Amino acid sequence: MPSFDIVSEVNLHEVGNAVDQTNREVGTRFDFKGSDAEAVQNKDNLTLHAENEFQLRQVLDILHKKMAKRGIDIAALKESPVQTSGNRASMAITVRQGIDQDTARLLVKNIKETRIRVQAGIQGDKVRVTGKKRDDLQNIISVLRESSCDLPLQFNNFRD
Repeated sequence: MPSFDIVSEVNLHEVGNAVDQTNREVGTRFDFKGSDAEAVQNKDNLTLHAENEFQLRQVLDILHKKMAKRGIDIAALKESPVQTSGNRASMAITVRQGIDQDTARLLVKNIKETRIRVQAGIQGDKVRVTGKKRDDLQNIISVLRESSCDLPLQFNNFRD
């Protein structure tokens, strides 16, 4: 019976490369001369530091561009509000991995609303969809790509 998995994964190695490229560009740009603006990665958490909120937004913009070039969907980033203290501004960013239970239930509900004869089941941080016909599964994939989900979705483990 054909099946596939719906997942939301981010390659953390590529995130690290994007952070390194961001720090390299910040170090060479004239408008950051003499400032200690930087991006720091700690597993799946990022922290941006700068002297003021304007510079912090510029570092964030550079980071978004570098991640987009590396194929990382920016929707996987959850940004917290900017925190300023004295002459320092910082922002914590969480890289979201996996599909949480509420989003998984929403995906299963969307699949059932299509009335296509498939079964969807939540398995931890992914959703497995099985059906009798390969065409039905491909229709489900196209429907989910068009739906508005706040997480970037990947479809893998397609089995015939």
